[in-house]
Amino acid sequence: MVAIVAGSLALMLSLQPFGQDPTYHDFGDRRTFFGIPNFFDVTSNLAFLLVGIAGLRTCLGNGLDRSRNAWVALFAGVTLVSVGSAYYHWDPSNQTLLWDRLPITISFMGLLAALLGEYIDERLGTLLLVPALILGVASVVYWHRFDDLRFYVWVQLIPLLTIPVAMALYRARYSHRWLLLVALGWYALAKLSEANDGQILALSQGVISGHTLKHLLSALACFAVLLMLQRRKLLATKGT
Repeated sequence: MVAIVAGSLALMLSLQPFGQDPTYHDFGDRRTFFGIPNFFDVTSNLAFLLVGIAGLRTCLGNGLDRSRNAWVALFAGVTLVSVGSAYYHWDPSNQTLLWDRLPITISFMGLLAALLGEYIDERLGTLLLVPALILGVASVVYWHRFDDLRFYVWVQLIPLLTIPVAMALYRARYSHRWLLLVALGWYALAKLSEANDGQILALSQGVISGHTLKHLLSALACFAVLLMLQRRKLLATKGT
């Protein structure tokens, strides 16, 4: 696990600094309805709000051992994404994108701490939660200040790499961990949709754009994690 973290960071640092592509803000669906610009990219963030609130209710209402704070951070971030992303899509620019990306890093770092705590050691997840959250926020601030996305990309990459590695190397403490792979699959489809924003809008004959679909698929990924937390059971271990 240390090799994955250190190796991916070294790989990212070996790349030349790269900034935000100005064309990123040029989304395919610019339709206005009810006075709301970019209507579907804005309103599709409601999915994050619903999943985020449901996740917070689950985390605060159930015993999740020492990893509860990390799961709370994940779903608090998802809830805030609904606001930050809607604000960004109302008027897309680097300035508003800052408020979209800050809660995204909170979610990713919460997920990382939760995975480390539940697969390796609960104390590790607890110890690393606050530093991980600070690192996530710092990666966005660094991008916004120096127009260098390397650390922000790395912050997103690490939790995604951690899921299959932790599942392969460590014994599961809970059931239904396969839903983590489902979440990973939904998120991969979300990134694919994001990369094909205009093409999906054209193929759907104007029904839905790739970026709007990205929001819905990403919310489904978060819902898969929520479903795991709601349904899982503590597995018996040898000697008990």
